[in-house]
Amino acid sequence: MSYSRLSSGDSLPLYNRGSSGSRSNSSESSSALGTASPIISARDSIDLAYYEFSSKRQKHGSSNNWANLILHAPKLVVVAGLLTIFVTSYLLSLQAGDLVYINEHLGTIGAELLVSVVSLTVTTVMLYAGRMRSNTRRGTLLVILCISVILYWYDHGERFEHHGFYNILVFLLIFVPLNVAIALFYVLWCKIENFIVYFFISLAIGGIAASASLVHYRRVFDQGTLGVFQYTPGECQWTGRNIPFIDLLPAGTQNFWAGSMYCRPESQRIKASVDGDGVLRVACESKNKDVFVDVLPETRQWPLKDKDMWSGFNHLILEQVVRLPYSSSRPFVLNETTQAVVVRCGSSSTIVTRVSPSLAKLPVYVPPSDSDTRPSSSPTFSPKSARFNVSEAPKMQLGRPNVIYLMLDAVSHRQFYRRLPKSAHVLKTLHRPGNHRLFELYRYHSVGFSTDNNTKAAYTGEIYPSQPNPLPIWAYYRDRGYVTARIEASCDDWAKKYIGSKFDSQEYSVGNRSLDYELSSPFCLPEYFPNVGNAYGNFKGPNSITAHCLYGRYVHDWAFDYLYQLRTELSEHRAKQLAQQKDARPFMITATFIEGHEGTGEVLRTLDDSLALFLESMRDSGELDDTVLIIGADHGLHMGLNFAFLQSGRIEHKNPFLVMSVPEWLHEFSEKYQTKHGSEKVSPFAANEQRLVTPFETHHTFRVLADWPEFETDSWKRSLFATQRAGRTCEEAGIGANFCMCKIPATQ
Repeated sequence: MSYSRLSSGDSLPLYNRGSSGSRSNSSESSSALGTASPIISARDSIDLAYYEFSSKRQKHGSSNNWANLILHAPKLVVVAGLLTIFVTSYLLSLQAGDLVYINEHLGTIGAELLVSVVSLTVTTVMLYAGRMRSNTRRGTLLVILCISVILYWYDHGERFEHHGFYNILVFLLIFVPLNVAIALFYVLWCKIENFIVYFFISLAIGGIAASASLVHYRRVFDQGTLGVFQYTPGECQWTGRNIPFIDLLPAGTQNFWAGSMYCRPESQRIKASVDGDGVLRVACESKNKDVFVDVLPETRQWPLKDKDMWSGFNHLILEQVVRLPYSSSRPFVLNETTQAVVVRCGSSSTIVTRVSPSLAKLPVYVPPSDSDTRPSSSPTFSPKSARFNVSEAPKMQLGRPNVIYLMLDAVSHRQFYRRLPKSAHVLKTLHRPGNHRLFELYRYHSVGFSTDNNTKAAYTGEIYPSQPNPLPIWAYYRDRGYVTARIEASCDDWAKKYIGSKFDSQEYSVGNRSLDYELSSPFCLPEYFPNVGNAYGNFKGPNSITAHCLYGRYVHDWAFDYLYQLRTELSEHRAKQLAQQKDARPFMITATFIEGHEGTGEVLRTLDDSLALFLESMRDSGELDDTVLIIGADHGLHMGLNFAFLQSGRIEHKNPFLVMSVPEWLHEFSEKYQTKHGSEKVSPFAANEQRLVTPFETHHTFRVLADWPEFETDSWKRSLFATQRAGRTCEEAGIGANFCMCKIPATQ
């Protein structure tokens, strides 16, 4: 049935339905108010009663406001109650503390956010679906707006102690899609005949499709480059119901609203390069623009006190930048220690990096006696300590391998394949038996919540250093004649941040002690790393949910440029030395990439093209024949929807990615050594792929490679080159009981 025109103060549903769910026909529309249809639905009866009440209310004049208040009082009470729940639950979700506290209470915080989302959603639905006067609706919306502004003002921080901005993002990521879906449902319900029937049919089809997709993604969750996670009896299994709902979301869903994932090119094209004599040459597209060169400081020799990011590491770098005018009429010669400069032409800029000094001018490092890490110089060294010399094995290569370690911060095993499909495809081609072999770890388990514990385990072998002045693993390599280099692509210094407090003096320079080359300055420039406000915000800096760009390119592209220069310079020099039958110095390079460390998990896909090209170049150049390449992560993503609300996200957090390519001769030696000296006569590579291993084993792998061709047998047994014990528990592997996510089924 339908009604005649009402006054502007009244409100009726957009459409009225009969008992069959269809709109009233034209004959019903023309009937008088007092004439009832032969069949009247319950909803029509309510509408009629409401209209009659409204008509009477208008006739009473001054009593109209009181009647309106009486009519809407129950709804206003409900709305007030819902808003109270919304504010209370949101405030409770702002509970803060240190990293451990947030980790232990993350489930509670997530539940409180969900309650706040649901309560505000129900309030919004009541405002528009219920029959409330427009003034009441506007007033309530104004109250909600004021509450939201106050809550934002109260806490919009981006740290563990004040994490309001992250709460806002998570709230909006749930609230906005949910309310859009409800609004769409209501519009379609009003516009389409028998919409409910179509809705449930669509819901059933969608449920079947989603279930089939989840079965597929659950199977994909276990897959790797060449193998799959095997449910081997006696080995630990991931705990809880692993249902990867996050895989149902298309790529880009979580941060599409934050803007493009591409970097906008600079307006002026600049060609700049440095030749072997250190002469900088620049060609600017616009001939009328003045050209300037910002010479960036070399940070390798800086003491610990100057590398504290909380005390202004980036500010100190900016203070020491030297700007010089460039003229093509006279040579512009760089200082021998300069690794990077910024060339500026008008409003455009570009970065030029180089490896300097050259290998030919780099002296062999002699470690100081008080910190020499070589076994014969160690105070605990015993001539009788068990060691093995590869020369004892017949027909084995004695040359030392190069080592490259790429650390992808906060990238789980599944996340690597989810966001880096091109790189995953190229990885398969690195497995070339006879030249080099690839293997990955399916039960690789982190030993701590964040980068702190996991990288200390990998780089020092201890979570809590037992000795003062601990040195990172690259110092071990340098002490043994390796050329060492490190790329910090996030304006950070690992040694200062994670082990700096363990040194007797903050005047000590870990970089000068352990590295020949370091590139950090370009990644502290304010165009990428803000020099005011919070440098680790959601829309600027290393943890940004937007594309990480610097001068028209991805930040990681500048890092890969320098990595390519290092590989080229070091490999060519080594080849010349070998051709002259001289002692060729191998190299050890570590590089950290931060793209995975942000709440949406989407920025990581910007790394895919560059990482795939790097892997292809390693494969095609033949470097993998004498290089151990390790690509690994410290932990999986520990923020965002997947981690906060899903068990699959918590599993991913404990299961970082790790894959290793080893030369054929090293693979062959490991197999033979295990067969002859191991307690279990199985391939260490095939076995370890399916066994519980941690960053502690990664550390001992680094130690064995540094010592090659003579190594400590104890380190060998604890490395990835030796078969780790079957059926290891978290306790045996050094994983805390409360942190363990991979348990043997009988003890789960």
